[in-house]
Amino acid sequence: MTASRPVVAAVVGASGYAGGEVVRLLLGHPSLEVGPLLAASNAGSRVTELHPGLTALADRVFAATDLDSIGDVDVVFLALPYGESGALAAQLPTETVVVDLGADHRLEHGESWSRYYGGAWSGSWTYGMPELPGHRDQVASARRIANPGCYPTGVILGLAPLLAAGLVEPDDVVVVAASGTTGAGRKPSDSLLASTVMGQLSTYKVGGTHQHTPEMEQALTEAAGTPVTVSFTPMLVPMPRGILATTTARLAEGVTTEELHEALHAAYSHELFVSVLAPGSWPQTGATLGANTVHLQVAADRHSGRAVVVSAIDNLVKGAAGAAVQNANIALGLPESAGLTVIGLAP
Repeated sequence: MTASRPVVAAVVGASGYAGGEVVRLLLGHPSLEVGPLLAASNAGSRVTELHPGLTALADRVFAATDLDSIGDVDVVFLALPYGESGALAAQLPTETVVVDLGADHRLEHGESWSRYYGGAWSGSWTYGMPELPGHRDQVASARRIANPGCYPTGVILGLAPLLAAGLVEPDDVVVVAASGTTGAGRKPSDSLLASTVMGQLSTYKVGGTHQHTPEMEQALTEAAGTPVTVSFTPMLVPMPRGILATTTARLAEGVTTEELHEALHAAYSHELFVSVLAPGSWPQTGATLGANTVHLQVAADRHSGRAVVVSAIDNLVKGAAGAAVQNANIALGLPESAGLTVIGLAP
């Protein structure tokens, strides 16, 4: 695939937050053209009713979510709730690039799917985290790509190089991460009302029940070469988007902050979308808003004997839509950074 002609993209679930973000990025893409926009419960509604910022599509309406509405396109982005991508994806032509922003194809084992999600497992696709060793080549040759989850993105990229280098132990990884409200999707909920969210922090799915836990363990186990156990506590914070994750793991004997920092730098010095901050600078969500980037920092806590890795991302960009466009670019043979930016919006 070359960049000499527009490549037509369909977005399924385009009325949601992640789907709408895919559309926004496509509108600024030099080679991908906005094709069919599908939204089951919002079929027939104007695009700008749900996404008022997308005025370039003011004359467009959402189509029904079915195979006929997708038609003949080059790439399909599936931005659907978990459990809804598998059946539709199975009907798409094998030569069409499909990027699933949902969870249906991330996990390699059906037992993990049954435990954390329930229902039928749709199988495993190529895991679309190009910054991990060997994964970029896998994405380039894939027609079916499972986009990573938002929480796992920063956690995996922050800890994987330290595990691979043997600088931290794999059996006691603790993650506490805070997300903005768009991470919960667009479906109305009392827990997401402004009067509930504003002015407070809250935890949810505590005690090893969050569905992103097995995804983190799966990728980190690959990096470590031995099973990794993760204790994950998510938090909801009163902001629309962004994730700040703090990950800790027991240090190997004698490991210093400088060694931890050098391992991250060695892993990502040539990666456009991962920034290892200068010593003394710590990630903040505002710096990543609107950007397809992960900001990382690390320190050795000698008092507790643990490494502390902090990551920040925009959950709708690098945590969802931006990563999906990045993966599609690679699979289609387009420049990986096309339509994406590493420049955040803060303040």
